[in-house]
Amino acid sequence: MMRRIVGSSLKSRRVVAVFTGVLIVAGVWRLGSARIDSLPEFTPTTVQVQTEALGLSAPEVEQLITVPLEQDLLAGTPWLDTMRSESIPGLSSIELIFEPGTDLLRARQVVQERMTQAAGLPNVSSTPQMLQPLASTSRIMMIRLSSASVSPIELSVLARWTMRPALLGVPGVANVSIWGQRERQLQVQVDPVLLAKRGLSLSDIVETTGNSLWASPLTFLEANTPGTGGFVDTANQRLGVQHIQPITDAAELAEVPIDAGGKSLLLGDVAKVVEDHQPLIGDAVFTDGDSGLLLVVRSSPTRTRSM
Repeated sequence: MMRRIVGSSLKSRRVVAVFTGVLIVAGVWRLGSARIDSLPEFTPTTVQVQTEALGLSAPEVEQLITVPLEQDLLAGTPWLDTMRSESIPGLSSIELIFEPGTDLLRARQVVQERMTQAAGLPNVSSTPQMLQPLASTSRIMMIRLSSASVSPIELSVLARWTMRPALLGVPGVANVSIWGQRERQLQVQVDPVLLAKRGLSLSDIVETTGNSLWASPLTFLEANTPGTGGFVDTANQRLGVQHIQPITDAAELAEVPIDAGGKSLLLGDVAKVVEDHQPLIGDAVFTDGDSGLLLVVRSSPTRTRSM
């Protein structure tokens, strides 16, 4: 059989050359839209829902968030095969695995429709979020960020507001996780002994600090609902009123007055006001022992390469 094929090829050299040229042209033409995944999609259709609840322990997350989501909202989702959950301090994670052959977009649609009823859950956490779909081999790049002149907080701000949006704008990128991120915060670090001497409580510090800002995420404070700007009419035009945040650094926040039993004090007199970052649960540590930021780039299931 092989002798016959080789013999026919030698007799029809021109036909073989033309056929080879056509294959080369077709291969180069298809190269621009060819997939670059090393493996095909082999994972089942999966949708993951995560809910942040800072300050809650793992049992509280399980009781107040995970169980109500599973039993009241996500139970009975169409085409659902298996539902798994995990509750850790400050985070609830629920993974829904659908029946084989279920379309990913339809699965995400039915889950999103169930999530519209999340307002009925206890108001102890942020809104449940449905994570982006990831490819089977989703981790495509790991980027290390370190600097000898820029502080870790400033580097985190640069990574969050500049680098991460730019990477998410690349076609095929589903998510960019930042490990070791240090969020810039204005912190009021209180001393219980000093508060007792001044006749103040922790609630007084929280209320004064929150209401001194233009808007506060704490729902029990007045600053949670900022007032509207309004406008001023003149003879010729209408001028809009815009609120400008007067406090931008720790020194300005320390100058906020607080009432201590009829005596007016400053926030900096009863607490230490600093610019710092949140307590880290984990960190990005590299092989050389140095710490920094690690950007993990993950791809979507439909990732393709454009030439």
